[in-house]
Amino acid sequence: MVMQQLLVRLPEDLARRLKRRVPARKRSAFVQQLLEQALPADEGEDDPLYQAALDVERDERLAAEMAEWDAAVGDGLTPEASSAPQK
Repeated sequence: MVMQQLLVRLPEDLARRLKRRVPARKRSAFVQQLLEQALPADEGEDDPLYQAALDVERDERLAAEMAEWDAAVGDGLTPEASSAPQK
């Protein structure tokens, strides 16, 4: 993995706490671990499922059909009522 050096400015108190609690030779790994936890990986563009979801969002015909199905939401039917035996 290619590494890149960055200059980061921190408030004085935060920098002091970092220096006090994390040994000098372990600070880069500490910050790297925090960033990896806080920032999701950029897999979106290469992920086929993500691309399929984008394609669905862009499909105007499908969006129109889904809007028609919205009329069925709240139609009063419940799963219990539709599965009850008819007499």
